[in-house]
Amino acid sequence: MTRVLNAERREPVSGKTRSAVVFLHGYGANGADLLGLADPLGEHLPDTLFVAPDAPEACAGAPMGFQWFPIPWIDNSSEEESERGMMQAVQDLNSFLDALMVDEDLLPEQVVLFGFSQGTMMALHVAPRREEAVAGIVAFSGRLLSPESLKDDALVRPPVLLVHGDSDDVVPPQSLPEAAQALQDAGWTDVFAHIMKGTAHGIAPDGLSVSLAFMRDKLGL
Repeated sequence: MTRVLNAERREPVSGKTRSAVVFLHGYGANGADLLGLADPLGEHLPDTLFVAPDAPEACAGAPMGFQWFPIPWIDNSSEEESERGMMQAVQDLNSFLDALMVDEDLLPEQVVLFGFSQGTMMALHVAPRREEAVAGIVAFSGRLLSPESLKDDALVRPPVLLVHGDSDDVVPPQSLPEAAQALQDAGWTDVFAHIMKGTAHGIAPDGLSVSLAFMRDKLGL
C-alpha cells in the first residue's frame, strides 16, 4: 500500500502548465526546503509548475524533518530497515509521479526530477526504472544507489546532470564521478557533470545556473 505524499507547489508564472519540476529534498528536510528555488527558476521557466513533496517518513535523525528511508550510520537503523524503507518510498514516489502527470495532463517528457542529497538518490533510482523516460534528472550532491544492478534494471535512460560541491563533507565529491561512470557503464549516453568550486553540501549559484540551462534544453524551451 502506497502512502500519499504531501506536497507544496508553485504555479507557473504564465498561468499555463506545460511542464513540471519535481523537487526531491534531502534527509531531514522537507519539500519547502527546495521549493524556494522556484523563485529564481520560474522566471526562466514561465510555463513550469514546481512541486515539492515531503518524503513519506518522519526523520529520526532530524525530528522536524522527513526522510525517504532510514540511513543506518546516522539513525542506527539496520540495513534491512533502510532497504525496506527505500523500496516503500520508491512505490510512494512512483505513485506520486503517476498522479501528478494525470492531474496536470503532462507527459513524462514534460517532467524533470530535481533531487538534492537523499532526494538525488531517489531520483537516480526511480527514474531509470519507470516505463517511460522523464525529460531529465538534475542530481545535486547525492549518490547512485545499487550501481551494480542498474544495467539490468533500467527500462529507460533519461538525461542526467550530476552536480556536486568539491568541499562536500556529507556526501563525498567522489560520488559524482562514480555515478557518472556507473551510468555510462549501464548504457547512458546523455550524462553531464558540473563541479561547484568551494561549495560544501549545498546548491551554489553556478550549479543552479547550469541546472536551469539543462532543464530548458531537455524540456525543449
